[in-house]
Amino acid sequence: MAQLLTVPNDPRHLVVIVGGAVAGSEAAALCAQRGILAVVLEQNDRPYGKIEDGLPRWHDKLRRKEYEHIARNLQQPGVLFVPRTKLGQDVTLDTLTHDWGVNAVLLANGAWRDRPLFADVDAHLGRGLVNQNALVYWYNHRHEYRYGGPRFQVHDDAIVIGGGLASIDVVKIINFELYKRALGERGIHVTTLEIEHEGLPQLLAKHGLSEASLGVRGVTLYYRREKTAMPLASPPDNATPQQIEKNQQVRAKLMDKVIEKYLVKFEPNLAPLAPLIEGGEFVGVRFQRTRTIDGKLVSLPGETLDVRSPLVVSSVGSVPLPLPGLPMKGELIDFEDWSTGRVRGLPHVFGLGNVLTGKGNIKESRKNAQEIGTRVVQSYLGLRGDGPLERSLDQMHTAAREQAQLAVAEAEAQPPIPRERLTKIFESVRALWERAGYDGDYERWITKVTPGGEET
Repeated sequence: MAQLLTVPNDPRHLVVIVGGAVAGSEAAALCAQRGILAVVLEQNDRPYGKIEDGLPRWHDKLRRKEYEHIARNLQQPGVLFVPRTKLGQDVTLDTLTHDWGVNAVLLANGAWRDRPLFADVDAHLGRGLVNQNALVYWYNHRHEYRYGGPRFQVHDDAIVIGGGLASIDVVKIINFELYKRALGERGIHVTTLEIEHEGLPQLLAKHGLSEASLGVRGVTLYYRREKTAMPLASPPDNATPQQIEKNQQVRAKLMDKVIEKYLVKFEPNLAPLAPLIEGGEFVGVRFQRTRTIDGKLVSLPGETLDVRSPLVVSSVGSVPLPLPGLPMKGELIDFEDWSTGRVRGLPHVFGLGNVLTGKGNIKESRKNAQEIGTRVVQSYLGLRGDGPLERSLDQMHTAAREQAQLAVAEAEAQPPIPRERLTKIFESVRALWERAGYDGDYERWITKVTPGGEET
């Protein structure tokens, strides 16, 4: 059903939401159910965010389910979806808050900028060094007929520096590619889904092969702390010593599962110290050996290790992209009120979802993310049969909606926008639609912009 740009007869509250994925679509649905108009600005053709670009393609059923969930949210009456519209480029924050005079702007555009592994190494990206977000984006989209993004070559003996769930995805991507290529050279075609479901040892044994006979050395994950400290699962608030110990055991078990099932190598207690540069190329990393003493990570003086590799992937976290007019505090958005996500100096601008990054994150949001993350990783690695990833992501939608409630309530507490100003806002939305080539028919648009080509 097409969305109609019909201006309401009566004054209405109106909220602009930047980003249409999990957090943005839930905020939009919440607005619609409260009778608040929601304009969703999406910079891409499709509003799927990291579900499409950051979640590896082997989660095929989950991806389809998420697409349907987001579509239901964005097609509710009172929600106006605006694709191909980037904040700071196609429309400014000042335009939304002053010219349009909306009741609130909710930033749900995620965290897409990779934290730098070292200072001043961006010049080496694509020349021996790759960031996690770029690699996963390439992996998810390279099979599409019209793909024009970055291209990478996966090399044997690659190393990944990190330790969270995203790092696990990256090491799996690399070993999947290496083993598919090695098997293909022997005339054996296997799919990504086969490797994901069966695991590499079982798949190799089925073809009478082993890791050694195939000659693949594989990827190595380097982490600065011990296996038990990896951010793969978190204990509850006010955890007892027994709960903390159990959580550490779960973390170790999860990493052991990755090592066993996907033939990943793991090196703990090695923190990246400096890049190894030769002839202008990024050829490896110097690591500092570490140890945790009385709960604190300490460097071991004089104990370093140089590791050379044809491919180094940095997977040390993501932060929000800076936007014109948005105050920043270091690499993070400067928030005045963490309980609502209010941005400092901008009383009608709020952050949602992954833009609320950092140690000062909303307590309940962090708690939800920790609890959900534990369940996600358990089912993700096949350790439990009763906790499917789909159910966990349903809970993420619920958490996103709960997080949006305070910001939406603050918008609702303001006077509604008179019809005359609503008319001007709708005229601006119409102009953005025309610029994007969008006519308001969400389903037809998604069909039109869905890329062809599938991974095998």
